[in-house]
Amino acid sequence: MKIALKLLSFLLFLGAGQLVAQTVDNVIMTESGNQVVEQDPPNDDITDKRTIETVRILPYDHVREADIFWEKRIWRVIDIREKMNLPFAYPERPFFTILQEAAENEEINVYSAEDDKFTHRLSPEEVASMGASIDTVTTFDPVTYEEKIQVVRNELNPEDIKRYRVKEVWFFDEETSTMKVRILGIAPLLDVKDENGNFKYEQVMFWVYYPEARQVLAREKVFTAGNDAAPITWEGLMEMRFFSSYIYKESNVHNRRLQDYVQGVDLLLEADKIKQTIFNFEHDLWEY
Repeated sequence: MKIALKLLSFLLFLGAGQLVAQTVDNVIMTESGNQVVEQDPPNDDITDKRTIETVRILPYDHVREADIFWEKRIWRVIDIREKMNLPFAYPERPFFTILQEAAENEEINVYSAEDDKFTHRLSPEEVASMGASIDTVTTFDPVTYEEKIQVVRNELNPEDIKRYRVKEVWFFDEETSTMKVRILGIAPLLDVKDENGNFKYEQVMFWVYYPEARQVLAREKVFTAGNDAAPITWEGLMEMRFFSSYIYKESNVHNRRLQDYVQGVDLLLEADKIKQTIFNFEHDLWEY
């Protein structure tokens, strides 16, 4: 009986200690020296929405090499300034911020922009330093008026990411007799500007291997216009192809982009011709 009472007392003491520790952790000191208990923020909604957190992605169907009757590699550009692509630039959670944070936390692998074959993996430190710049500014001490040189780090502004490149493979699967497409990689394009803020050129920052990033993208919600109660994830958006894009390259013997041999309106017409060729290939396989 005494042993049971001692054990009960010990458990009560341990629980009280944890309660005190939690209370101390939530206490913050103000500048006036007062102690204020920090409380959890209220729910910014009418209910706890956890549907996105429980989403499980479906693995891709296994495709045998012998079942691939036809295949074509396509490179696209997604311009987030187009109306359909505005969710990519949602201010509260831009698509680039999702990729960058996941890469810095080592949740996804990112690869160098030297090529688009995912050969050289980048470290989280290399990703964090991309787009950032170091400047020196002159400051004055408010008391002594002494002049000081201070080093300032300017972080990358997600608004400077206006376009993304997408590498994908279209193929015809003989086993299911269907034309399919799978995204292989996504690369953000950074607008590089001069000292006066004028646009100079676009720089490919890094390549994200999309099949490995699907799990992370399945946890991130996309802003949906019209009904906030029907959200979709970024993985769902990419798989359902709810984005607007245009083709800037297809696999060819010269390994050149469309802009290398056509310009202006002809560039858009050539991109549309490639898209129509893929459609016609599948259509011509059937007899009606």
